[in-house]
Amino acid sequence: MCRVLVALAGSAHAPASAGAAECRQALAIGLDVSGSVDAEEYRLQRDGLAAALIHPDVQAAFLQIPSAPVALAIYEWSGTLDQRLILPWTVIDSPAALAEASATLRRAGRRSAARTTAIGTALSWGAALLADRDQCWQATLDLTGDGSSNEGPRPAAVEIGEVTVNALAIGIGSSLRLDQAETELDELVAYFEAEVIRGPGAFVEVASGFSDFEAAMERKLLRELQTMAVGQAPSGPGPAPRRAQ
Repeated sequence: MCRVLVALAGSAHAPASAGAAECRQALAIGLDVSGSVDAEEYRLQRDGLAAALIHPDVQAAFLQIPSAPVALAIYEWSGTLDQRLILPWTVIDSPAALAEASATLRRAGRRSAARTTAIGTALSWGAALLADRDQCWQATLDLTGDGSSNEGPRPAAVEIGEVTVNALAIGIGSSLRLDQAETELDELVAYFEAEVIRGPGAFVEVASGFSDFEAAMERKLLRELQTMAVGQAPSGPGPAPRRAQ
């Protein structure tokens, strides 16, 4: 079933602005917009990513190898039938390209989506996007989330090929006592480590709440982009998955 989902999603995404130029990394970012994310949290997540993309350090990391740029795509996900492409594949080869990607995010309005959380389907959908950019040196899929999967295939059982999957675990913020919030965030990180992330150097970044999302996304993007600055993705096994510090 997962392979069918990948094939169907892939057929829906024709190559956009990415051309035949050498590409060092294809980066697809999937934002969790399931029912646990309210309107304010949705805005903090969307605008936080938009701001992180144009942070000076992140911009420098995107543009550090002009001859081999990064291709970027962004989508939203929730239940098994709710995925939406926000930013089609875009070659990030200039500050203007990043600025336009950021503006596209800020213009995107929220659509109604299922209250369920289908991480396995989100993985399949992201892998299908990345299949459109198989000429890039490395394929990286980012998933954000504030809870475990409760619909669709088990994430760990989804086959996605040679893709590195990283995650950004979002804590529940100040709605609970600090010790309880920290415990639940630790449990979510452990779940993502066991079920979601995979591939060379895969890791989980942490945001203590949606208000911390922008800073956490900056850290995450810098780590991913700087990893590729040394050249082509390694062909052998990478280090064990680890939580970002």
